[in-house]
Order: sequence, then C-alpha cells, then structure tokens
Amino acid sequence: MISIVVPCYNEAESLPLLADKIFEVLNKNNIEGELVVVDDNSPDGTGDVAEKLKEKYNVKVVHREGKAGLSSAVVAGFKVSSGDILGVMDADLSHDPEIIPRLVSPLEKNKAQVAIGSRHVKGGGSENWPLIRRFISKTAIIMGRIVTNVRDVTSGYFFFRKEVIDGIDINPIGFKIGLEIFVKGNYEHFIEIPFIFKDRRFGSSKLGKGEVINYIKHLFALRKFLSSHKDKKRPTAVQED
Repeated sequence: MISIVVPCYNEAESLPLLADKIFEVLNKNNIEGELVVVDDNSPDGTGDVAEKLKEKYNVKVVHREGKAGLSSAVVAGFKVSSGDILGVMDADLSHDPEIIPRLVSPLEKNKAQVAIGSRHVKGGGSENWPLIRRFISKTAIIMGRIVTNVRDVTSGYFFFRKEVIDGIDINPIGFKIGLEIFVKGNYEHFIEIPFIFKDRRFGSSKLGKGEVINYIKHLFALRKFLSSHKDKKRPTAVQED
C-alpha cells in the first residue's frame, strides 16, 4: 500500500481535482493507496473540502491549528500514514499523478528505495516558468549537488520505502523536506523519473526571499551532518527498466 502526503494551505480549488486524478491513476493501475491531506487551518476552507473527499476516496485528514510550515506538515502526514511506501506531492497540480506507477514500481521491486519525480533528467522539464524562477531553481540545484548525487535536489515530488526514514531525525530548515531525506535517509539506490513540472493553476507561490535564505541554511546544516557522518556513503542512481 502507498500513502501520498499532500501538505495544504489555501488549496480548496485544486485539492478535489488532484484527488480525482490520483485515484483515477491508482485504480487504473491496481495500486492500493491512501491520500493523506495535512491542512494548516487554511482560511479558504481547504480542511472542510478535504473532509468531504472522504465520502469518495480513501482519505485521511490532519488538521493543524495554524501555518506551521510545509516540512512539518509532511512529517505530520508521515506519522498517520499506513503505507509501506510513502510519497509527497504538492496540492497545486504542478506534479503529474500519471507517473505515480513509474515511481512506485522500482520501490516495489526493491530496485531502488527512493524514487524522485525529476525535472532535470532526460524527458523532464518545467512549463510556463518565468526566467527568474528558472534561474533560482538552476542555482539551487547546482548548490545542492555538494550534499547529494540526486540531480533534481529541490524536487517536492518523491516516493520512498518507509524504512528509509526509520531512526532519522527529520528536521529541515525551510520547505525542502525531500532534500533532507535524500541526504539523511537509509538507502542505497535512488531513481529519477522525468516529468514536466507545470506552474500552479490556482493560488499563489509560497516561494519568497525567506525560503531562499532557509535553503542556504539548510545546505550548511546538511553539510555539517555529512561531516559528522563520514562513514555514510552517498546513494547511487539506477536507471528505469
């Protein structure tokens, strides 16, 4: 079984569309799964919308008292997830659910323990992104290579076997929880599956100057972690069948 954690803040418009698409893909591919929605008390009623989805789908909803951040929301979702494979997706329809089977398959076969939806392998990319966003993303990825071999280090679309985070202190600075897991996780192999990132159709981006600063702080913290864990080998990439 897979659990897909979706952190939300003001995603009332996009969440039902995302749920419809996710469960359409799961049903079509005979994948048992649940959607775990974590809502940070969104003023637009996202929490109520998520509760309504329980009438149609296998959905769990975590209601938090306030906006405590994306990364902590994802961790809260992990804690209530029932799957032996965990995944993370954005609620804004920027992550294509169609590639979920390709992300899950190598994990089920134990070919890899982490699977990443990647914009930066052959076949991947970004659609309708302004030049400044492309520049920021490219710079962040170049910087991130000092701590991991993953090519799309800032991806927020990824799946992994639950044991990857067993005993791991997940404490990211900012919203790049994927990077935290890519560096600290217990795994040997990862796979990057290409997809086209589509800029959000609803709501507004959460990226700001503060998140850029937090990303840099996060890289320094992860570099310090690696320096104190010199025996930890960097996982290697495998190719899709």
